[in-house]
Amino acid sequence: MDRFAGKSTPDAAAPRRARALLAAALLAAGAACAREAPPEAADPALEARMVRITSELRCLVCQNQTIADSNAGLAVDLRRETRELLKQGKSDAEVVDYMTARYGDFVLYRPPLRTTTVLLWFGPALLLVVGGTVLVLTLRRRSRMAADAFDPDDDGEVVDEVGAAAAGTAAANAAASGRG
Repeated sequence: MDRFAGKSTPDAAAPRRARALLAAALLAAGAACAREAPPEAADPALEARMVRITSELRCLVCQNQTIADSNAGLAVDLRRETRELLKQGKSDAEVVDYMTARYGDFVLYRPPLRTTTVLLWFGPALLLVVGGTVLVLTLRRRSRMAADAFDPDDDGEVVDEVGAAAAGTAAANAAASGRG
């Protein structure tokens, strides 16, 4: 568009159309080439075992996803390593034991009950019991208090004092600015 005349010239619109056409062609080519990635293992049974095992293991980077679901680099490496262990003939339990020995019980979504994992297993229930006990004790203590302890304070006097102080400050500021 010509800035001064307010009219569009044919030469100015041609490069924009060419860029838009090129962008559309690139998007169409990308969409045509896009497809789902085939499983890496040639053996579907082996791939199914790998997915089943990695679905039980926590991604150490993401922490809220399984190794099977995560796209983190470490998760990709652990899936590849799991696949290799399975190709070597290791059982599912041996693969899980290998991962646990290497990364600890944290890698398991369902860690075993041990002295190191007791708080993990019983911590939420313990917090619930402690919170319930605090609530019951607080409610009992409040039920024994006198009824006048729950009456609202006379806020009218406080508001009047605050209003008078604010008015005095505003008057002092106005007087100070008048002097300057």
